[in-house]
Amino acid sequence: MINLKMYIDGEWRDSENMETRPVINPANGEVIAYAPEGTVADARAAIYAARKAFDDGVWSDLSAQERASYLLKIADKIDERAEELTQLETQDNGKPLREAGFDMADAASCFRYYAGLIRNPDGQTYHVADPMQAMVVREPVGVCGLIVPWNYPMLMSVWKIAPALAAGNTIVYKPSEVTPVTPMKLFEIFEEVGLPKGVANMVMGAGPVVGHEISAHPEVDMVSFTGGTKTGKQIMKTAADTMKKVSLELGGKSPNIIFADADFETAVDYALFGIFAGSGQVCSSGSRILVEESIYDQFVERYVERAKQIKVGPGNDPETEMGPLVSQQHMEKVLYYIDLGKQEGATVACGGNRITTNGLDKGFFVEPTVFVDVKQDMRIVQEEIFGPVVCIQKFKDEEEAIKLANDTVYGLAGGVFSNDGAKAMRVIKKIRSGITWINAYHPTYNEAPWGGYKQSGIGRSLGTFGLDEFQEIKQININLQVEPIGWFSN
Repeated sequence: MINLKMYIDGEWRDSENMETRPVINPANGEVIAYAPEGTVADARAAIYAARKAFDDGVWSDLSAQERASYLLKIADKIDERAEELTQLETQDNGKPLREAGFDMADAASCFRYYAGLIRNPDGQTYHVADPMQAMVVREPVGVCGLIVPWNYPMLMSVWKIAPALAAGNTIVYKPSEVTPVTPMKLFEIFEEVGLPKGVANMVMGAGPVVGHEISAHPEVDMVSFTGGTKTGKQIMKTAADTMKKVSLELGGKSPNIIFADADFETAVDYALFGIFAGSGQVCSSGSRILVEESIYDQFVERYVERAKQIKVGPGNDPETEMGPLVSQQHMEKVLYYIDLGKQEGATVACGGNRITTNGLDKGFFVEPTVFVDVKQDMRIVQEEIFGPVVCIQKFKDEEEAIKLANDTVYGLAGGVFSNDGAKAMRVIKKIRSGITWINAYHPTYNEAPWGGYKQSGIGRSLGTFGLDEFQEIKQININLQVEPIGWFSN
């Protein structure tokens, strides 16, 4: 059993009321830990600690080189503990070991990226009318509330924490109550490298309690949230009362467009990866595959054949290609949508069931599921399911493909497969999404921005844009000729 604690003001703590909640291994339903059930009082203690640390300048007053040295030490510690963290991530979230291992490597890389970025020149100077000199500098926002989801417990945490700390902010961080294990291990690393007291604070607990307090409290200057669009809207409304800076990375219902002139096997392969990686529990999943009508039947046949071959099982089995869903509650939601699709008149080409054979009956496993004969107004086409469920639609030409692709409230991601480079670029420029691929799907990089259009969010993670989110911009004007301006008569 893993002993979980919160980390507030440099100390490991239980919740104020000593309540806990079980943390479940989704592969077998077993309890692997008990997490503190944080309260409003716990959240406030973390906020006040972060506020004091920021106002005292124990972190923000350090040079960029000094902050970078901490980030590099954190990256080294993640690498040192990568095997342990990978195993824990698989127990906590259910994802296969190869996915969890990649997340750990990427998390270390993210800290190194921002350690390098903050040592680069920034700011601007302007040649304005004499005798003035104008300049712009970047400063930390202050106390940043960071709220992350359960699908990438370590990596999504780092996507927020690394740039927030790099910029000189202090943080109040809330992991998902479903997957708090590797986040706590990350805070162990923060303690090991000697982050100053109060700089990084972690409060576990429910979103409506801890998350709401972080979003509402006047001593929090910014809230950055990744998760569902419904929750994101509520956070935005709550944060508006104190005019917080807000960054939101929300849901998606992303199109993956396959033209007849695409490399067929490459398109099929990436279309499988686009939805079934992470068991479909990825905000940018290509959950709508749009196929040109001349190859539609051929594509569906091959796609279903490949989907049926995916090895589903516990994440700690090296043979596993797709793991369980994260919780029983989430599995029930996905199964609800599968039943809904059937009721709406769509055809299940493969999958559609919970897996209870081969010793998987105690876990939260759902078959890779493919719907065909779908219509654009169906809820399974319009709403985010966040599971291993994909809809395959047909289109006649570029114009219809673009229309179908953009016909949801979301705009997070999208892909185009075609060997006609000009056509692929024409279409991708028309897709109203923030993250796109041509002849690929899913690969992303710490150097490039991540975020969406429309109801998929506000702001960007990663890249230079991700650092910008955690900075304020200040204009400074300097008078080089100190004498009265003479605007008014003596």
